Amino acid sequence: MGLFDRKKEGGLMDVIRCDEQEYLVWKWRPSGEANSTKKENSIRWGSSLRVKDGEVAVFYYQQNDGTLMDYIVGHHDQKIETANFPVLTSIVGSLWGGNSPFQAEIYFINLQGNNQIKFGIPYFDVADPRFPDFAVPVAVRGDITFNLTDYKQFIKLNRLIDFNLESFSRQIKDVVIKFTKNFVANCPQDNNIPVIQLERKIVEISDLIKSRLDSIFENDFGVNLKRFDISAIEIDKESENYYEFTRLTKEQQLRRAEIGTEQYERVSKLSAESQFIQAHAIDQQADVLKTSAQSMGQMGGINLGGGDGMNPAGMMMGMAIGGAMGGQMANMMGNMMNQPMQAQQPQQQQMAPPPIPGANVTYMISINGQQYGPYNMQQLQQLVQNGQMNNQTYVWKQGMANWEFAGNVVELASLFGVGTMAPPPPMP
Repeated sequence: MGLFDRKKEGGLMDVIRCDEQEYLVWKWRPSGEANSTKKENSIRWGSSLRVKDGEVAVFYYQQNDGTLMDYIVGHHDQKIETANFPVLTSIVGSLWGGNSPFQAEIYFINLQGNNQIKFGIPYFDVADPRFPDFAVPVAVRGDITFNLTDYKQFIKLNRLIDFNLESFSRQIKDVVIKFTKNFVANCPQDNNIPVIQLERKIVEISDLIKSRLDSIFENDFGVNLKRFDISAIEIDKESENYYEFTRLTKEQQLRRAEIGTEQYERVSKLSAESQFIQAHAIDQQADVLKTSAQSMGQMGGINLGGGDGMNPAGMMMGMAIGGAMGGQMANMMGNMMNQPMQAQQPQQQQMAPPPIPGANVTYMISINGQQYGPYNMQQLQQLVQNGQMNNQTYVWKQGMANWEFAGNVVELASLFGVGTMAPPPPMP
């Protein structure tokens, strides 16, 4: 009677399995012995063990030198008498000869099921770095999904005895709420996302939070965070701070638009002036030469011979001077049009001086998303002096693959006082 008496230790052999539908950790107890702690620890060698796919059965053996464990991963449907139990085989073989009951606690761990937790965070203040004195109330709602993959790590971090999934989920929820609230509160400053755009950045914020929670779930709880989804980020649009914040934001945007318009007008004006500066210089110098020619030409009326009437010598001198000035004016216009002059040198081959570096190079510039130009080096220098261009202004010319900061272009470095340039040789 002793071997088959269920009221005594080591009685009828059992079928050890888990029939629960929703669980993460479930402790096996023999049927009808839900509150027993004696019979459940006395397992017959040869009892049937059934472990489904996606489950692992953990056998705990309390020994004098510590706790030992066997792990049986499903699918498994055999009697407890095989080499799948290396720890148990050595215990039974050395102590009871193979047929006696052994002491063990058996836990089934679900490796396949997903556990979902919903969370909600009531309104808390979030400040934009542009207007830190006007924090806006923000609320967050969402859910997380986790499962168990590394059961050995999970066992190290959690007590399986009297494991309670509800209590475990509450611990996880507390951490999620604390971390999410801190992340969203600092999101405008740390991730350069304006407060009023948080509602439109739910996916990006969810991904950022999940990437930081992954290690916490793994190292602190021993589970895998499959998903972290924020379903809503709500801004209290009835709050006084929200009205003040939006008003300041609109004023700032209008001011930026005004500054952009003013800068555009300055650049356009400078461009027009630069295009006509050479023509203006020619007109000015032509007037000077014209006045000089008229004054010198009057010398043709001087009576150098002491007689009456026209003086042929004076007329010849006036014509010579006028011709010289006319030639000078022609040369000046030729230089202004960037046409190199050639000079005759006695007993030498006719040669032209080298072109001025960058004289024919033109660049486009980009200001506030608008492009202007093209400008030559002289015009670019004027833009720099007027404060309308700096080394962070984008520039481009024929042959460049992309727009580049002006300070990174070697031949523009001299515009910003970088490097030195030797003066050109004197003009002949």
